[in-house]
Amino acid sequence: MRVLFTTTPLTGHFFPLVPLAWAFRIAGHEVLVSTSDNFVDPALRSGLPVAATGPAADLTEIGRAGRPSDPDAVIDRRHTHGRTFARIARQNFAGTRSLVDSWHPQLVVSERAEFAGPLAALAAGIPWVQYHWSVSQLPEYRDAGAEEFSAELHDMGFAGIPAPHQVLNPWPVSLRLPHASEYLGLRHVASSGEAPIPDWAFRTPDRPRICVTLGTIVPRAAGNDASDFMLTMLDHLAALDVELVVAVDDDIAARWRRLPPAVLHAGRIPLGSVLPSCAAIIHHGGQGTALNAVAAGLPQLVLPWFDDQFDNGMMIAESGAGLMLSPPDTTPGAVVQSCARLLEDEKHIDTAAALAREMALLPLPSAVVERLTDL
Repeated sequence: MRVLFTTTPLTGHFFPLVPLAWAFRIAGHEVLVSTSDNFVDPALRSGLPVAATGPAADLTEIGRAGRPSDPDAVIDRRHTHGRTFARIARQNFAGTRSLVDSWHPQLVVSERAEFAGPLAALAAGIPWVQYHWSVSQLPEYRDAGAEEFSAELHDMGFAGIPAPHQVLNPWPVSLRLPHASEYLGLRHVASSGEAPIPDWAFRTPDRPRICVTLGTIVPRAAGNDASDFMLTMLDHLAALDVELVVAVDDDIAARWRRLPPAVLHAGRIPLGSVLPSCAAIIHHGGQGTALNAVAAGLPQLVLPWFDDQFDNGMMIAESGAGLMLSPPDTTPGAVVQSCARLLEDEKHIDTAAALAREMALLPLPSAVVERLTDL
């Protein structure tokens, strides 16, 4: 069987697909990844075969503005990002449809912000599966895709983008919103690219180790705003008796001024391998970071910046496994106080451990492969 995986050119959207793609390969199926030209090299580093189906994508709108100050700004940003992803899909659609017509996959698997794959599958009459990252419903993304491809959908007899044949969801059921309650569970398996595991990750720290990250998009898109935010936060967290590990791209860390002595490391790290040595994590609420923390059983402090990050943080906080600070409430003092609560409150620690056990009950990618081949 041939399976085509399609993704927008972002690591946070692509990495969750990698374990499932490898599960298909290990089961003896042929796998191919399609994406924009500027993401071919990062995707190739997963070890999977990759084809470019469109030109380099313009991602300047993703996360470029600072943290929104009110709910309306969050919704506006979701619309903007949805249009950006839909336009990237438009650029890739002809190439993706040509690839489907020539390579003849029997199944297309697409992450939820990518629309060229699903539309090419519909045109070819083959089933498609959606990987549903985040707890958010994000109707703005789907609406933008339907608007961008309105002519193609009309020609195929659809009023909007039809529902996929199956939806995969890696979140523990207790953290899902109602729209995702019946989605097919898929256990999150960490995929971290080429980042090596540092030797300190294998040693038990003398003090509580706190991981701090804003992911890959926010530090680049928000520029100095994100750097100033992070450096100020680190300066204040250093007042606690903790060890700080900062997950950020190496080139960004190299531009920062001198970090406080409490910072053990600032640079790329494989979160899935490093977080088990940590006592808590402070992060932006991204899908991969949040699920790696859930898998490690860590209490989480979420400081969301855009889109689904607010819903992810809300569900983690409501579960009792962590806390969330909205943008107006994110002062240095509040971050330090919240971090101290995570380290001291047994409720957060116990609930985080329970979520890790719940996640471990979800089906492995190998088991999901068996379900999807039936399509």
